[in-house]
Amino acid sequence: MTDALHSSSDSGNEPSPVKHDRLRAAPIGRWYRWVVLVLISLAMFGNYYIYDSISPLADVLKAQLGFSDSNIGLLNAIYSIPNLFMVVLGGIIVDRIGTRKGTFIFALLCLLGAAVTVSSGALEVMAAGRLIFGLGAESLIVAVTTAIAKWFRGKELSFAFGLNLTIARLGSAAALNSPSWASELFHSWQLPLLLSVGAGVISVAAAIVYWILESNAERGSLLGDAGETERVVLKDLFQFSKSYWYIVALCVTFYSAIFPFQTFAVKFFIEAHGTTRELGGFLSSMLTIFAMIATPLFGYLVDRVGKRALFMVGGSLLLLPVYAMMAFTEISLYVPMAMMGVSFSLIPAVMWPSVAYIVPHERLGTAYGVMTMIQNVGLAGFNLLIGWVNDLAGASAAHPGGYEPMLMVFSTLGFLGLFFSLMLRRTEKRPGGHGLETITVGGGT
Repeated sequence: MTDALHSSSDSGNEPSPVKHDRLRAAPIGRWYRWVVLVLISLAMFGNYYIYDSISPLADVLKAQLGFSDSNIGLLNAIYSIPNLFMVVLGGIIVDRIGTRKGTFIFALLCLLGAAVTVSSGALEVMAAGRLIFGLGAESLIVAVTTAIAKWFRGKELSFAFGLNLTIARLGSAAALNSPSWASELFHSWQLPLLLSVGAGVISVAAAIVYWILESNAERGSLLGDAGETERVVLKDLFQFSKSYWYIVALCVTFYSAIFPFQTFAVKFFIEAHGTTRELGGFLSSMLTIFAMIATPLFGYLVDRVGKRALFMVGGSLLLLPVYAMMAFTEISLYVPMAMMGVSFSLIPAVMWPSVAYIVPHERLGTAYGVMTMIQNVGLAGFNLLIGWVNDLAGASAAHPGGYEPMLMVFSTLGFLGLFFSLMLRRTEKRPGGHGLETITVGGGT
């Protein structure tokens, strides 16, 4: 299959064409699609930077503002709390008003949240800022993800998702390594967070230029007629396929094992393994560095060989032993972090574009919204849980063994992720599968 994405038919596992969307009305210049990809990815760059700006500051917040691990966990957990409902609403909004308006609105909320967060050292104000940021951030990801599926559907979809994540994760890498390249700012908790406001400005500016580009494309007939988006019926949320729900379950367990770990990773490396803040930040950023390089490569490979569920099983297997290695062995931290980095490259490169193969296009924003909502249930819950577990166990430089319960929780999530990926592969190999294991896509134009 080289020209269109497919979904399963009722009669068996032979895929059938999905409805044509407005991008197929006229050919789109290859260069134009890639410029659009860069712009919407820059919007996510700012988003990712703001999210990861808290982790390198964990010990500074503790020293200067008296924050506990539970307080620090709250700053990332509260980001996820509005997304228990907002991303579904955001997905529906994207399906109704379009990706360019959605991208701009949600990027603006990210900038506002970053500005409020840096405005005061009071926990309540910082938490309010992170909540506002959360209102926009995950919905921005839904809008951008939907836009990529729209522009690259039937083209280099997984590769485009990979490049998008590479650019976005540059934001994470920049934030996590800020103790190295902006070390002079870390005498204050506030100055590093001002950089996150600048990242928010980049996000809004990129969203504006993307709006202009897509509007010009429509006027120039590159996108064809806008057409009408079908009305979203809430009961349809419960009619997604079993494969979709296995992907959602893998998503929540996988990301709950990654991002809450990163919340405390720098502090964990400093207090349990005696690293400097700079080295701790670099070790945490290895996830991002690996993903920036490998995610588009995995996407390119999957576009051409299929085997999407099998790749997700492989990524889950890689994640499984890393936390036990950090807790109970003397192996260099570079080894488990490299393994986690490959897993963090592989699973997202396959998981997110796979949804576009099994959900009709007119429901795609809603499907990504539901998926992101459930993901954020995990992120909120496990950020709070890990902060509480660390405080309960007395995790600190004086008691590094107090971090072992945290690592055991993450290992359990690794086992669950492997289980759901195996169930997805089992379902997709049966009659009625969506072709995740078989569909390949050519380069296109």
